[in-house]
Amino acid sequence: MPPLIYIAEDEKNIRYLVRSYLEKEGYRVQAFENGDQLYEAFKAAPCDLVVLDIMMPGSSGFIVCTKIRAISPVPIIMLTARDTDEDYISGISLGSDDYFTKPFSPVKLIMRVKAMLRRVAMDTAEKTDTRIHFADITLYPEKYAAFCGETQLNLTNTEFSLLAYLLANQDRAISREELLNKIWGYDNAVETRATDATVKRLRKKLADLQSTTVIETIWGHGFRLTERKAQ
Repeated sequence: MPPLIYIAEDEKNIRYLVRSYLEKEGYRVQAFENGDQLYEAFKAAPCDLVVLDIMMPGSSGFIVCTKIRAISPVPIIMLTARDTDEDYISGISLGSDDYFTKPFSPVKLIMRVKAMLRRVAMDTAEKTDTRIHFADITLYPEKYAAFCGETQLNLTNTEFSLLAYLLANQDRAISREELLNKIWGYDNAVETRATDATVKRLRKKLADLQSTTVIETIWGHGFRLTERKAQ
């Protein structure tokens, strides 16, 4: 069965354009005029990926993203007519996996959709019952569960995959380009701030639990896990 994608976009032309491109690629697509309709449909029958506009009648895309994240780690791509850091940071911090500013290339959107779904499929196929451990962090890939000490971390699919990759390669620094390729499935030509934004989000979740695990930035090399020593 082809992946099912939900789209919420109040502009009819954009909604039709995105739907047409996705259907030509063989995906099953349901399109909605607003996020509230999409959310109700998602509760009844979850999909494999969400494309969510921010500015819509009824609940904003930010609100709908938050509601979906409360019940599912499904990949979410947000669309907006405004190109501001505030919008980007808001969308990513609420749990979206990537972000497009209008006007955008439908072809590039399809490329990111493909990459994101491919990454989710690979993550599912690669799961094992072997736990991964670093400092006070333990991951169970088979269960898609992560713990800081005895407390479970509430992570999205992308956050979990990124943390798992850092743990699996804890002996070295990992570049943004490598993370972009391995986690999102994008090539180096794709312009996105998703890597930095997701790392920032992970850092906050670890800090909120007072974890001794730190995602350190190694200038010129990328990111590496380190353990903060007790004072």
